[in-house]
Amino acid sequence: MEPSAADPGLLAELAGRAEAMLAGDDAERARRYPGPSAARQPVHTAYVPADRFSASTPRQWGRAALQALAEHGPLPGFDSAEHDAVRAKLEREPIEDLRIDFEDGYGVRPDEAEDAAVVAAAQALAELLATGQAPPFTGLRIKSLEPAVRRRGLATLVLFLDNLLEHETLPAGFRVTLPKVTSVAQVQVMADCCAVLETRLGLVAGQLRFEIQVETPQAVLGPDGTALVAPMLTAADGRCAGLHYGTYDYSASLGIAAAFQSLDHPAADHAKAVLQVAAAETGVPVSDGSTNVLPVGDTAAVRAAWQLHAGLVRRSLERGFYQGWDLHPAQLPTRYAATFRFFTDGLAAAAARLAAYRQRLQTGIADEPATVRALTDYLARGVACGAISGQQAASAELRNEAEPCGAAELRNEAEPSGSVGTEPEPGG
Repeated sequence: MEPSAADPGLLAELAGRAEAMLAGDDAERARRYPGPSAARQPVHTAYVPADRFSASTPRQWGRAALQALAEHGPLPGFDSAEHDAVRAKLEREPIEDLRIDFEDGYGVRPDEAEDAAVVAAAQALAELLATGQAPPFTGLRIKSLEPAVRRRGLATLVLFLDNLLEHETLPAGFRVTLPKVTSVAQVQVMADCCAVLETRLGLVAGQLRFEIQVETPQAVLGPDGTALVAPMLTAADGRCAGLHYGTYDYSASLGIAAAFQSLDHPAADHAKAVLQVAAAETGVPVSDGSTNVLPVGDTAAVRAAWQLHAGLVRRSLERGFYQGWDLHPAQLPTRYAATFRFFTDGLAAAAARLAAYRQRLQTGIADEPATVRALTDYLARGVACGAISGQQAASAELRNEAEPCGAAELRNEAEPSGSVGTEPEPGG
């Protein structure tokens, strides 16, 4: 609506000057901050050392998780319906995002040994893709671009892609994890390498994407005192598929004693807050890290680890981190149980708030459009991971209620568990 003005000519002059002066700023802001992604974000990344990965790994993780439940269950604090939902998820889609690890989980080995592991892993992933049994998201973590391992990391990437593409096309959910990033220049180099590989391997421009693993203090704060995560997103040139926090490398670099290194340490919260702010409205998802307290040993030890893990997963979700790392199959039950409860707990309230907003009802909460978008996103994530069933979504009339406040986004993000939409081109 045109504002009223005592002098229409003056208003026209001011508006014209503002339009001309801000045109470049508007375009740059739209490029950098396109808004939240409409693609599904996995709730976790399962890290598997490369020498332990095979075409049966997803099924093995699912079976191992179910066996842990049978031997040491029930999960502390979860009811029978939640256990049933977790078992169904483990049978249907035990791993949402699988990362074949050639870095810390694999170690430094002779070149011929790593070459052999690369070829075997690429062929195993090709088999999973050919049989339709691959998780929705897959990829590999190479060694970093630090001088001592730079050439080895790039060799692994080239050899893996060569062997995978001999048998299969690059899947939509594929990404490379770049660990121990210490400078913006390393991100620029990684983006350049991806562009060269696309040309040489016949891939579509922009198809090869990577995650930036933030696990060094230098990635959070540069030598001149500036925050570097946002410039790293710019340097990625639209190829950044995620920002992942690395719990233990980061904590150790700060001198935090091993017994106190955790996802909920204040230092971890600070680093993740930096990631969250840098990624906001860019379309780049942020992932929390892992806990190294594994559910192994006798039943008491397993249940204690489950209780810790479930609490950490819930804590991350409440703080807006919808993804984390899992290092052991027995962490899957609590990953899914805590995630499912997070979404089912808020289903009724979120649907009611959306309905009230749509119908312009006066309630005890005055929601604004930005909050309504957050409610829609919350519900869509619940559907995408399987926490909220199609029947529950229909009974809550989510699509109808969300129509004026982002139903298109709800439809895009709420892909059935196990399917993946087209990956967006994130900004930054």
